[in-house]
Amino acid sequence: MNDRYFEDYVPGSTHEFGAVKVTEQEIVEFATRYDPQPFHVDAEAAAQSPFGGLIASGWHTASMMMRLLADNYLSPVSSLGSPGIDELRWPRPVRPDDELRLRVTVVEARPSKSKPDRGLVRTRIELLNQDDELVFSALALNLVRRR
Repeated sequence: MNDRYFEDYVPGSTHEFGAVKVTEQEIVEFATRYDPQPFHVDAEAAAQSPFGGLIASGWHTASMMMRLLADNYLSPVSSLGSPGIDELRWPRPVRPDDELRLRVTVVEARPSKSKPDRGLVRTRIELLNQDDELVFSALALNLVRRR
């Protein structure tokens, strides 16, 4: 799947990838560096928070999504980056020992009007945990090289 081009992204198609297991150590290390809120870095404080325990930073969750997306969905031969992402949501927290999988659905694929060597692919991106609960969703736009 890593050598796909614009023409291979078919609207309506859905693919799933993963899973990645989230560890407490990883949650604390990421948050200590980038999002040091108590419910991300301190298990005792997190237990007293509205979350009732340690949770991953939303940005950590987004980073795990990006890794799964880059490894499995975006092609190193055709991916030309992204002008942005819309509708970013974290409907449920990610907790230690969760196993996350990526689900991507091609919403739209259209040739670029200004650059004929590429197209724009709009993708619904979702991360689900081991209980099939949605923990991350976004609508991404990617530039993809044409054949």
